[in-house]
Amino acid sequence: MEINELKPRTGADVLSTYDGGLVITDNFVGGPVGKAKLMDYGIFIICTAGRAQFEYDGQTIQLCPNDLFLFMARSVMDKFMSSADFNCRTVWFTRGEMWDMNMYGKNGLTDLIALKQHPKVSLTESDYTKLDTYFQLLCQHLRNNTSGAGREIILSLFSTFILEIVSIMRRNYSSASAVKSNPGSGKLHGKLLAEKFVELVEQNEGKIRRVEDYAQMLNVTPKYLSKLLIKTMSRKPSVIIAFFTMRAIENRLRFTDMTMQQIADELNFSSASSFGKFAKEHMGMTPLEYRKKYNENPSL
Repeated sequence: MEINELKPRTGADVLSTYDGGLVITDNFVGGPVGKAKLMDYGIFIICTAGRAQFEYDGQTIQLCPNDLFLFMARSVMDKFMSSADFNCRTVWFTRGEMWDMNMYGKNGLTDLIALKQHPKVSLTESDYTKLDTYFQLLCQHLRNNTSGAGREIILSLFSTFILEIVSIMRRNYSSASAVKSNPGSGKLHGKLLAEKFVELVEQNEGKIRRVEDYAQMLNVTPKYLSKLLIKTMSRKPSVIIAFFTMRAIENRLRFTDMTMQQIADELNFSSASSFGKFAKEHMGMTPLEYRKKYNENPSL
């Protein structure tokens, strides 16, 4: 079955930054039909009314009022259905927004795995009120983004908003782990191995891209590593490697004046053309087009 790419909608009631890196909606308008995949966006979804159910990378998710759900990039949603009165708020964000705030540095690598395993949390009244305050402030500043400091204010608010959400979700999955974990089982070993893999990939910044090399570092077979990552993170090792490789590429394109050949050499691509092909496959544009986009719009 064909998998459709899920993208934020547009309209007068949709608020977004100039480049579309952050998009906010306050009302639900239809749901995906069939399988839908996020590519470059992640979504925070807060259910405000009604009920919804869908499959998320094989997990069955049910949303009720005050439930918070994190739909991560490269994940697949299927079999979506909802009650007639279902409504929700959505906050869409791209990798670029996360890099600008250095969110992946502020949050531990364990969170990348745990947030994938525990994507939903029921908000307390206090949690909901706190997130509602940030949501309303973000909406206000996105509507009136006219001052020179508007972009920085929006990023600051969004950064705090995400940190609050991660703190709430971390509290949730920490409690779940305390109940379910069994130090004598193989589950703990698998979780630690998955975390170590992610740590190694991030440290290497895309300079090592072969699954076999990481398997050797971890003293396991590539087949075992692949099965483990699919089980713990619903991701193939190659997808995780590509994720951090793109982080390294985007940082160099946006924040340095390195040439394409210099970036290719530093990240161990065989040539500038192979580097360009890899980048275009994952960004939808050539490295030069990507750099030009941000040079022409430095406030993005």
